[in-house]
Parts: sequence; C-alpha cells; structure tokens
Amino acid sequence: MLAAVVRHHGDFETAEDAVQEALLAAATRWPDDGVPADPRAWLIRVASRKMIDRLRSESASRARERDLAARTPPDELLAPAADAEPARDDTLTLLLLCCHPSLTPPSQVALTLRAVGGLTTAEIAQAFLVPEPTMAQRVSRAKARIKAAGGRFDAPPGPDRLDSVLQVLYLIFNEGYTATSGPALHRPDLTAEAIRLTRAVHALRPGDGEVAGLLALMLLTDARRPARTTPNGALVPLAEQDRTRWNRAAIAEGTALITGALTRARLGPYQLQAAIAAVHAEAPRHEDTDWPQIVALYELLADLAPNPMVTLNHAVAVAMATGPQAGLALLEPLAARLSGHHRPHAVRAHLLEMSGDLRRARSEYREAARLTTSLPEQAYLRDRAARLLEPDVPEHLP
Repeated sequence: MLAAVVRHHGDFETAEDAVQEALLAAATRWPDDGVPADPRAWLIRVASRKMIDRLRSESASRARERDLAARTPPDELLAPAADAEPARDDTLTLLLLCCHPSLTPPSQVALTLRAVGGLTTAEIAQAFLVPEPTMAQRVSRAKARIKAAGGRFDAPPGPDRLDSVLQVLYLIFNEGYTATSGPALHRPDLTAEAIRLTRAVHALRPGDGEVAGLLALMLLTDARRPARTTPNGALVPLAEQDRTRWNRAAIAEGTALITGALTRARLGPYQLQAAIAAVHAEAPRHEDTDWPQIVALYELLADLAPNPMVTLNHAVAVAMATGPQAGLALLEPLAARLSGHHRPHAVRAHLLEMSGDLRRARSEYREAARLTTSLPEQAYLRDRAARLLEPDVPEHLP
C-alpha cells in the first residue's frame, strides 16, 4: 500500500500517514460492512483520498497541491489510478528509495526497517539500543533528506543502488545474528526481517547472482542459530556446536541457491561468503571441515572485496589449515586498522591459545572482553581467559 501510494503521489511522509488512516478506516468499517471484493484497491483508494484531504487542509501545502492537480487528471482524484492498476510489487523500488545515496548507512537501515519492514520506531530503537525519540528523529531526518535531494518513486535505478540495498539488508541481518550490544546474542526479529526482505528482492531479481548469494548466505548462517547458545543464553563457538541442531531445511535451501548462482552468474562477494558458509554446513563435525577449500575461497574474496574482516576470517582458516603461526602472521597488518575493535584481539587470542602461548592468549581474551559491548560475548571471552589460568601464574598478572 505504502509503495503504491508513494509511487502515485510522490510524498513519502504524507503517504505514510494516509496509509495508517486507511488501515484504521478498514479496521472500523470492514467488521460491519464486510471485506471489499478487492481489499487492496479499497485501501489504496481510501489512502489516496486521505492524502489529498491532508494536502488540501494544510495552508502551507498549496504549492504542492497545485503541482499535484497539474500532474493528476481530475477523474483520478475521485478514483486514483493506483487502485485501478493490476497488482504490482513495488518492494524493490521502495527499498531503493530508502537506500537513497544522500542517506548515511544507519539512516538507510532505520528507514528500510520502518517503511519496508513495517517495524515500529520503538522496535527499531530497541534493536539498536537508542532512545525512541532519537530513532524517530533519525527516521524523520532521513525522509526529509530524501525529499530535499529530489528522491522520487521512479523505475529502479542502476545496479549501484541495488548494491546499496543488499548492503543494508546485510547490515540488518548481521545486527540480528550477533547484536553489537545488549544482553542477548541474537535478535531473531531482525534476522527474520532481513531474510524476508531479501526473499522479496530475490523474487523480483531471480537471475541476479549476488541477490541469490546474499539470501543463501543468510539462510546458511541463520541455520546455525539454534546451536549458537546454551539454554541460559551463553555463546557456543562454531567448533563446539551440536550440528544436529542446525536447521537442515535452511541449509538445503541455501545450498541449492548458491549452487545455482555459482553455475550461472558472475562471481560476487556474497556468493563467495555463501560458498564458505556452505562448506561449513557440509561438514558433519568441526574436524571434518575442508579448511583448504575455505582458505581458497577467502583468497578469492580478498581479491574481489578486500576488507579487514575478510582478513580476520582468512587468518583463522589459514591457521586451521596450516597452523596457528601462519594465521598470526596474517593478523599483524590489522593492528592499526582495527584498533579499538574486539574481533582482532579475540582472533589473536584463539590462535595464541592454539599455539600454546597461554599467557598472551589470556591477555588478548581479556582485552577483547573489555572492548565488546555484547554481554554474551563478554562472558564467553572472560570465561576463555579464566580457563587459561595456570597454577603458577598469580591472579594479579594481566
């Protein structure tokens, strides 16, 4: 509904209010009058009329009203064309609008969750651990910035904007799979919403290899969620997870998606990440993992889309394939680039523990715990440090 009304009338914020009023009208009238033969057309028609009424009632909007009248035939003011058109899915176009290049990535994420995902401002604020008024201001500023930048609900722009959409969906999924802050490791509502929206994009762009790759990556990664925590919410690392608890249906779907994409589409970063996740999923036990294949995939990924997180994961794979010292050597250049982030310290601690350097590993685990704001990760890292306490090492040592 929102997508159809915005496409027809071109005013994002007013359209959102009009849609809410139309839904309220349906909730009060349909129980008595019955559901219309075409509920979607009824809702869009009422929302369009509500929107026109709003524009007419605002003295400051007379210029917009004249522009609207000039662009809209008189008969469409009574029966808007949006409700007379065949049903269409405007999800991708609305996603592209929410990912307007004038917005910062946090604003793109917030607006996508609000306008396309249907989450309330309070739910989005809770997900990112900010006050609701702060998130409301962020969403309002994002809408205003799109309007000021001349953002329109037109045909989807080029592939560069689709890349922004995929990046936003990837960020939403990651925040849900491993929350950056707070008491819970997961936000299943966010991962589910990211998967739902990515499915919608995939339905509209079934031949796009990177869309299929991202959906496969989400499914294959989220399949591990049942085994990632203990009943009391403590983190369980990949090597210690009970793989019989992994979601086999999601793994089968994700594997089929990435297999199809790799055979027919140009190779991209999301496809490579999905392929790595598929290799993990194929191993019945951690020790059965094909680490040389994962190393090769990370080398391709580093050539195609180099970034520090790829290097971190590559270092772990190299350590598992050839030994911890080789992995530690790959970590050295990252010290300055990721200062203040807990992940390099956590990875270094793990590799030092593998190499037998327990004193340094313990120090790195403690530093990683200090830097992370995720309570389950803090507890896990502190527990790992405590396990490395040797009888001859006094408690006061770092």
